[in-house]
Amino acid sequence: MSETASGLDRPRGGKGREAFRTISEVADELDLPQHVLRFWESKFTQVKPLKRGGNRRYYRPDDVTLLKAIKKLLHSDGYTIRGVQKLFKAQGVKATIFEALDLSDNGLEAAAPTVASAVEVPAPEEQPTEMDTAVSDTAALRDVLMRLKALRDRLA
Repeated sequence: MSETASGLDRPRGGKGREAFRTISEVADELDLPQHVLRFWESKFTQVKPLKRGGNRRYYRPDDVTLLKAIKKLLHSDGYTIRGVQKLFKAQGVKATIFEALDLSDNGLEAAAPTVASAVEVPAPEEQPTEMDTAVSDTAALRDVLMRLKALRDRLA
């Protein structure tokens, strides 16, 4: 039985889509040096690979998706590390990943309401700065855009 006939998607090295990946496999897939992944792990608390004996890192499929989104935001969209951290805080990690990787085109538009509801609202006692307000406005506009795309896809 072929891989597609069995329903398995094996993108690399005979591993299934849901298999854990080593740091070298993830680095190769993302075309990044391994030290960059370890650095991002220190800057983004959301990146939490499973660690086994000898401190070997094993990345879950969700970790790889998160790293793909971080790479796109930093390398393609021009965000700084601090900017990506603020995006995660302002609109939530799931919504940011959804937006960065444009997952609505992959048949995940049904998840849009769930992801959009994950947008975090800052506590009222915090005094927002001008930058926080701009990030918040951007997050609100992205949320509206995601919802409109989901509606458009449903109508199509």
